Amino acid sequence: MLISVRHVTHYRYAEPVSYTIQSLRLTPQSFQGQRVLDWRVLGGGARPALQFTDGCSNVVQLLTIHARHQELVIEAAGTVETRDSNGVVAGLAKGAPPRVFLKETAQTRPDAAIRGLAEAIEGKDALARLHALVGAVRERVAYVPGATDRYTSAAEALADGKGVCQDHAHIFIAAARTLGIPARYVTGYLVLDDAKTAPAHHAWAEAWVEGLGWVGFDVANGICPTEGYVRLACGLDAGYAAPIIGSRRGGESEMLEVAVTVEQQQTAQQ
Repeated sequence: MLISVRHVTHYRYAEPVSYTIQSLRLTPQSFQGQRVLDWRVLGGGARPALQFTDGCSNVVQLLTIHARHQELVIEAAGTVETRDSNGVVAGLAKGAPPRVFLKETAQTRPDAAIRGLAEAIEGKDALARLHALVGAVRERVAYVPGATDRYTSAAEALADGKGVCQDHAHIFIAAARTLGIPARYVTGYLVLDDAKTAPAHHAWAEAWVEGLGWVGFDVANGICPTEGYVRLACGLDAGYAAPIIGSRRGGESEMLEVAVTVEQQQTAQQ
């Protein structure tokens, strides 16, 4: 499948800002099942000056603005060719070893309910248990847009019984780690034709399965990622994998608008 993506983030500040620094994880990588044909990231009308790869093998671009400004537009756009790999992420640049993704974070720290959920999961092997975990989390937590925010923890979302893709991923990750299975948070994009419970900018989880490597699990939609997904970045939780993280000097308050367009193109580029 040939997928075009345009992701625009627009900041408007109440007062002029004298300095901005932003870390951008807005560049997908090629691997088996995903080939980036063209991609650009622009911030404030220019390309970010510094680029590096972090410990999770994400491409990170550093954007700094030293002049006074009252708005900032960051745009990521391009074309990606994908194919269904049954959720297996193979051929991605090596980053941190799988055991790193057993680490608890504030948003993925398990409580008694999450531990109980994990302990009740049955299956003949790790892959079967992970598929069963997808169903168990989706059954316990209804997809309700606006029910949570970016600070909501896995334990809070499970207790409330409502959440969005971020919460589904966090609960899955927390439960998988209690089973001794490394798991990580993934951001990306999704063609919406067949998705019933996700925005175009989406989140899911990946778990380490011996013999297969990293395998994706989209709890919100109850499936492994297909050719309709574009993988962007990963991390221990949503904060570590956030597309944009930064700070500024000045600007007492801000207005934020995000527009994401993800479309399937009809013919593949050669």
